[in-house]
Amino acid sequence: MDKSELLQRLDKAWVAFRTSYLGLSEPQLSAPGVVGNWSVRDIIAHVTTWEEEALKHLPLIMKDGKPPRYSVTYGGINAFNRLMTERKQGLHLSEVLQQQEGIHRRLVDFIQGAPEELFVRETRFRHRLRMDTYSHYPKHTEAIRKWRALRGRCGETRDRERRDKPAHCRGWKSPTEKEKRLHSGLESCL
Repeated sequence: MDKSELLQRLDKAWVAFRTSYLGLSEPQLSAPGVVGNWSVRDIIAHVTTWEEEALKHLPLIMKDGKPPRYSVTYGGINAFNRLMTERKQGLHLSEVLQQQEGIHRRLVDFIQGAPEELFVRETRFRHRLRMDTYSHYPKHTEAIRKWRALRGRCGETRDRERRDKPAHCRGWKSPTEKEKRLHSGLESCL
């Protein structure tokens, strides 16, 4: 895999993730229970946190450094996730979405500027990038889809909610036409 192929894989997983919550209103994005007590908003903040972690640790890995272990620094990954969720609890949905967009853009820019040799074989750099991004997004994409299916987001109720609360409220940007084309058949509710 080269850098271009990796960026395509990243983009495909990213578009699927964003599409998984396409059309949800602000109250729906903030409703707990998607995964445990987490809402879609919490999941978006969580995914952004891991992209931030990639941006923090990939430069160190590029220089043959080793990031500190989560078990030593935080008591484990679950403890880290709880701490980061607590820290982002006070953010408004619009702030979470702005952070998501900005951090993801920075991550893509960083990857585009990274040396090609980091991508042509399995390296610590590529492993960390995969774990924090394109192999991470699908777990949450699937959780959101299952939650939507269980809540019956299809049909008349969803249409009424869409009329009452437009998807673009509070700074949320609808996926691009490219995103819609790529994932038009992924979910019967969309």
